[in-house]
Amino acid sequence: MAAATSVVVLDRGNNTTCTINLHGATVVSWRVNNQEQLFVSKQAVFDGKKAIRGGIPFVFPQFGAWTFGPGHGFARIIRWNVEKSPERLPSGDVEAIFSIMDSEFTRSMWNYPFRLTYRLILREKELHFNIGVYNPSKDHTFSFNLLLHTYFKVPDVRRCQVTGLHGCTFIDKTRDNQIFQEGRDVVTVCEWTDRIYQNTQPEHIITNVVSGRKMRVQKYNFPDTVVWNPWQDKARDIPDFGDDEFPNMICVESGHVSSPVILVPGTAFEASQILQVM
Repeated sequence: MAAATSVVVLDRGNNTTCTINLHGATVVSWRVNNQEQLFVSKQAVFDGKKAIRGGIPFVFPQFGAWTFGPGHGFARIIRWNVEKSPERLPSGDVEAIFSIMDSEFTRSMWNYPFRLTYRLILREKELHFNIGVYNPSKDHTFSFNLLLHTYFKVPDVRRCQVTGLHGCTFIDKTRDNQIFQEGRDVVTVCEWTDRIYQNTQPEHIITNVVSGRKMRVQKYNFPDTVVWNPWQDKARDIPDFGDDEFPNMICVESGHVSSPVILVPGTAFEASQILQVM
């Protein structure tokens, strides 16, 4: 069991920590002044096989259902390597780097060589994510989706507002993937919500997260933002999600999912996100 539960902790002092489970390189905790910022279901399974329900699962190389492998891809269900153990930078911030590359297992679903690095930096009130996807092949181009499936912890999702989505088109997965345009200045969630917003602003503010604070999400090379909450009925259908937990989470997910990234041989794709407690 030890292998399935291996975690790496970044500790900045002052009760500010970030915990990464090597199963999926899933960020399972981010505490700022001892306050947890991320939602993890009480029913989450930590068996080293199933994806972890909550925190920040890493979605790659597929978003959603997948003919060739598990939904949302394989990155969130395989064990990642620690490329660089947590190290304090001159600024006092703490950095760690994780990686995966192709294996027999990944090639059984997605037959390409690749290398992926995931660099996390824990600052006083910020968590930085830098992602690099590299195609080492001489002659094969591949395409992929990438998304950070962030579950924010909130006292009541009905009181949250999300900025940076006004005027964007979105694919509504609750209405047969029809495309609509967002007319609201701020987006609120009061029912089952599953939307892929396209060409979103590089910054979102989410109001009324932990302790009534605001969370700033800044992103680079992530043109899409997914907003998701299963609400009551759908929560019942998810075995590793408590029936009554939906009011306490909102997923605002930075990604490149409505169109794939196409990576030609010998090139790299980079994307990043910064979460900041305001």
